[in-house]
Amino acid sequence: MTAAAGVLVALGVVIAVVDWVAVGTGNRRLEYVAKPATMVPLIAAAAVLDPVRPEERWWFVAALVLSLVGDVFLMLEDQERWFVPGLASFLLGHIAYIVGMLSAPTSGTALVVGAIVVALAAAAGGPIVVRAAARRDRRLLLPVTAYVTVISVMVVSAVGSTVLLAVVGAALFYASDFSIGWSRFVKDFPGARLVIITTYHAAQVLLVLSLVTRRW
Repeated sequence: MTAAAGVLVALGVVIAVVDWVAVGTGNRRLEYVAKPATMVPLIAAAAVLDPVRPEERWWFVAALVLSLVGDVFLMLEDQERWFVPGLASFLLGHIAYIVGMLSAPTSGTALVVGAIVVALAAAAGGPIVVRAAARRDRRLLLPVTAYVTVISVMVVSAVGSTVLLAVVGAALFYASDFSIGWSRFVKDFPGARLVIITTYHAAQVLLVLSLVTRRW
């Protein structure tokens, strides 16, 4: 990793912590600044670091930019209007992550193992969230189903990459989004927003760092 990239990642982590404090204390004004601001140095870091697998870099940059767009959509007040655009932004971001990971060498065995593990996890919780979303609004059935499918493929792709930080980052992203779906459509739980944001930011930081991490 270049020195500039290291500084940018550190800056992203600092801003993320500020955002976590804002979420934990209910400071929405600070959160509206810190949440999207966290992604800016992470995007810059991905653009200037020295990647182990160069073919992944710009796909990851695209995924981070799309995540930033999704962050903005999901912060807007009228969520009846902006939730699906936010979901679509993150879905496209996951597709960018998938293409980036699969453009680099992968392990067929790891892909199979990842597919089995993720399929079991998705089968355990995915249908509950999808049905709950559909009960809330029938128009959400297709986009939520598509999103669960795509993020599951992203996690499988991370396992197939055999890069530990990518696997952990993808798993944390999965946990964050599952927490969003559960708290939003099934049942809210104490500290949900803090769980969602900490796992989300940790996921993005680890995915950026995975670009400079060698396969195991």
